[in-house]
This record gives sequence, structure tokens and C-alpha cells, in this order.
Amino acid sequence: MSMSESYRLSMLAPRSGKRRIVIDTDTYNEIDDQFAIVHALLSPESVDVEAIYAAPFVNETNDDPGGGMELSYEEILALLQRLSIPHEGLVYRGVTNYVGPGKQPVSAPAVDDLIARARNSSSGDPLYVIAMAAISNVASAILAAPDIIDRIVVVWLGGHAIDWQHQNEFNLEQDIGGTQVLFDSGVPLVLVPCEGVTSILHSTVPEIERYVEPSGEIGRFLAMRFKGYCDDHVGWAKEIWDMGATAWVLNADWAPSVLMPTPILTDDMHYSLDRSRHMMRYVYAINRNGIMKDFIVRLSAVNAAAGEQMVSPAA
Repeated sequence: MSMSESYRLSMLAPRSGKRRIVIDTDTYNEIDDQFAIVHALLSPESVDVEAIYAAPFVNETNDDPGGGMELSYEEILALLQRLSIPHEGLVYRGVTNYVGPGKQPVSAPAVDDLIARARNSSSGDPLYVIAMAAISNVASAILAAPDIIDRIVVVWLGGHAIDWQHQNEFNLEQDIGGTQVLFDSGVPLVLVPCEGVTSILHSTVPEIERYVEPSGEIGRFLAMRFKGYCDDHVGWAKEIWDMGATAWVLNADWAPSVLMPTPILTDDMHYSLDRSRHMMRYVYAINRNGIMKDFIVRLSAVNAAAGEQMVSPAA
């Protein structure tokens, strides 16, 4: 499907007001998806989280993409339970395999839901797809229904900085074919790189223990995941990469960006630049302190509200 460059640029312009989003996430793979999901859910004045999709992954503890998707699905439910948010009609299982070099769509409830929501969107009210995983769910939806690309804006955390020496990054390398589909489709894309950009978005155990862990059941859960990622906390800081993707939608000033041609991804995971390619928005920096402060303030407010509810019957 063709799209004029002026239309694409209008879709890529940061918008004020409340935006509709879906979140595509390999939540159990690491510990950063959890923080990003909670940040979005605690920002109802900025975004309406319409759906959360579980994405596939393979890592050193899981060798099956479908198994990774299922672990992610269960982790999303664990988060929502601690926030007292019902999961019915909100959380969808994603694909159980990658799009891969064959570039054929894979079926899943998440893919069907994304297509349906996209088709109910418009240029005046696009659906923002916050993707923080292998792009397989989103690429499958684009392949199965190419008409949706003028109704959505994909904000994807994947790859490294555009001038990084390689693109051997977890989300990208999980599904190279799917990433090529994303880059070549012409869908309005906001690219949020890892190394060289969101690598500055990190935290430490002392910060988490002081500001996150005291914030009720959800704070304790996030702190447990964070501290459990590493056995030796001395001199250790952990990137919370995925918060960079939600940050651009919540407040574009936290993730400054420029317009540039969408790169070509080679099969050996390098970027090739062609100035005649369609434009994308490229996030080149992250306001780590602004993002973390907003997140912590919102968590504290949840804890304070829960405390008020606990004491109100005795008042």
C-alpha cells in the first residue's frame, strides 16, 4: 500500500492530548517491560491502554518462541493482578513463531485484535503500537492486512544507534525477517534504539529499594524482578530499556527525535542507508531523570491511594 510522504510525516508528528495505545511485549524475557507497562497504565491522562499483546522470545532459559510468548502472557497477568486491573478483553496471546526470512504472517489472537483496532482508527486518531519485543506480532498484522499501515504509528524499541558498529540487538535479531517487513512496509515508525540511546536509562538497587519497593504490592513485585536479575549488586546498574518506548508517547520531550530515512536492514544485521527511502522518526537521546521521576511519583501516588482506602472504614 502506498502512502504519501506528507501523510506519513503528519502521522509521525508528536501529538498532545490522550492517545490510544496497544503494547506488544516479551514481558518475561527481562525486567524492563514490566516497568514500561506499569508506567503506561499509571498515566491515564496521557494514554488509553486498549490492549497488551504477549510476544515470543527465545533466551538462555527458554528455547521455544511459543513458550516465551506464554511466559510473557502469564507475566502480564501477574502485573495486572497486582494493579487490580482485570485482564479479560485486555491481554491477548501473540504468535508462537517468528515471521522469519519467509516473511509470511503468523496467526494469533493478538494479530487479529491489532488488525481490528487499527481498522477502527483514523489519521486523526491513530492507534499507537508500542512494541518492546521481536516485532513478529506487528509484522504479521502488517503482512496479513497491509491496509492498516495508514491507521497506526509503530513505536519500536529495537536495534542499536544508527551509527553503531552492528545491530546484534535482542529484539531485532530474534526476527530479522519481521524487522525487514517493518522497515520496508512504509508504516509510520518511531525507532527507539538500545545501545547508544536508551542504554542511559538505568537504575540501581538502592534507588529501587528506596523509591519503588515501598509502593505497595506492585512496587514489591517490580523490586523483586529488578533485584533478581543479578546476584551481585555491588557497583551494578541495570538498563530499563523499554521505558524509552513508552516515554516517547507519554512525553516526547523525554525522548527527543529527528526525522530521517528508514534504514535498510541487511540479512547480516547491519544498517544500509538510502536517502530516497521513506522517512521515520529516530529517537537520539533519553531524559533518564525525567522518566524515572515521573514513574516513581506515579507509583507513590498509587501506594498513597491504597493506604487511604485501607484506613477509610475506620475514619
